[in-house]
Amino acid sequence: MLEITPAKVVQIIFLHREGRRGEAELHAFFDALNEDERAHLTAIAWVGRGAFEPESFAQAVANARTEATIPTADYLMGMPHLAENLESGLDALGIDVTGEEEDLL
Repeated sequence: MLEITPAKVVQIIFLHREGRRGEAELHAFFDALNEDERAHLTAIAWVGRGAFEPESFAQAVANARTEATIPTADYLMGMPHLAENLESGLDALGIDVTGEEEDLL
């Protein structure tokens, strides 16, 4: 079960695409997430970039929890293709975010 709402992931994707203009808001958004949400968000990004298969999502979440050595905001904001990784991860996990995307446009 996903511990972060698809709407929050879509919001992060949109903020990341704003670049420096949305950087402060994105950082604050990350900081407001609880530990479970941060681990699941990281795992979605890892699935999206191919570090884990969708079938190994639970392992990706476990690794995200145990391997967190820097703040999640810093780690994910340093990921060059974060928005694309999150989109690919959601898609690979079979999570449709069409409604959430339309709400933000």
